[in-house]
Amino acid sequence: MSEVRKEILIAKADIDKRVQELADVISRDYEGKELILIGILKGAFVFMADLIRYLRIPCQVDFVRLASYGAGTMSTGNITISKDIETSIQGRDVLVVEDILDTGLTLSSLVERLKKKDPRSLKICVFLDKKDRRKVPFEAEYVGFDIPDRFVVGYGLDFNEMYRFLPDVCVIGES
Repeated sequence: MSEVRKEILIAKADIDKRVQELADVISRDYEGKELILIGILKGAFVFMADLIRYLRIPCQVDFVRLASYGAGTMSTGNITISKDIETSIQGRDVLVVEDILDTGLTLSSLVERLKKKDPRSLKICVFLDKKDRRKVPFEAEYVGFDIPDRFVVGYGLDFNEMYRFLPDVCVIGES
């Protein structure tokens, strides 16, 4: 097995600053409301935890687990749900928190599913946006960083369940 090379794309200090900025905007947008954050497991858990620590509004937390990657680096396009939300979102303000928006297939599928549960509002917050990979029209209301079409790990993002621990967002490649 060859060694993996890691190139820092977004440093931890920049991540911390941007997550705080996002939390400030979200806190203003939802002032006086109680928000339900729905994190998409597993990739979004670090981003969501940091985001919640910076929010200045009451919020509830739930999770959904979706998969479209399998063991590769390209989305298969097949979305499977292995854990659904447990909280009723009917008539509530909902913010879905995701690690990466790329093809738009996973998030558009989830949004359609959640809309059937009749939330008052439903918005999307993504840590990373790869606009070049879009296969369906989809935009998030809150975006941490726009990034090029490169495979990234760190800050909760993985490759075959590895590298989530890295504090920076890194591009990986063979040495």
